[in-house]
Amino acid sequence: MSDLLCACHLGPTPYREGLALQEALVRLRAGVRDGAPPLADAPACDWLLFPDHPPVLTVGRGGSEESLRVDRATLERLGIELFEVARGGDVTWHGPGQLVGYPIVDLDRRGRDLHRFLRDLEEALMLALEGWGIPVQRVPGRTGVWAGGEKIASIGIAVRRWVSYHGFALNVLPDLAFFELIHPCGLRGIHMTSVAARRGTAAPSLDEARRKVAATLAGRLGHREVRWVQADEVRSLAARIETITAARTLEPHAA
Repeated sequence: MSDLLCACHLGPTPYREGLALQEALVRLRAGVRDGAPPLADAPACDWLLFPDHPPVLTVGRGGSEESLRVDRATLERLGIELFEVARGGDVTWHGPGQLVGYPIVDLDRRGRDLHRFLRDLEEALMLALEGWGIPVQRVPGRTGVWAGGEKIASIGIAVRRWVSYHGFALNVLPDLAFFELIHPCGLRGIHMTSVAARRGTAAPSLDEARRKVAATLAGRLGHREVRWVQADEVRSLAARIETITAARTLEPHAA
């Protein structure tokens, strides 16, 4: 198990780019574990990416357009993209004021226990929220974190070669009206809440939330250190991985 969690605030990141960055780092993490030559200057670590996405809806493997409360024409008029993705779960919204986190973690070294990993993600978010004075709880059978009967954080992951990607979305200070466009996580009749709705002016900034959640997640997953990496370094690393992958794909194979 890696002692190091490399965290990065990516800044403004279109959803499609965020997905490509995750996929590149999944290939790097799995390749290093499976004996591929390490890339020069690439840290040997699990990753936690924090993108700032423009408003977007994503539909997981368990979802369908029945979870939308508006038609595609309305979404286009509002400038909201819709993506079908490989993670578990149904439909959710990402956008300004929300803390989106993508943990890229080698689960092979954690016993390949997806249930435990999901509970660890929940626990890390709960520890952060309780630190801000918000009582939270789990709801049996429903992945995520709840506060006073309302959902405050959603979780949906995918796994490739036993490395996780996708992740969690914690509502820090978003415009909750966006959730009126969907049945969040495919659940009818639920309400979403946020840290700001619960704490008002005492709510942390997104930067404070980012650092707190990185620390609680590192502690929960057993990492001894969080190392913050610049966004341009992550993008450069992902570009190198893509170049190497493309070159290997084009190599001639013996008949």
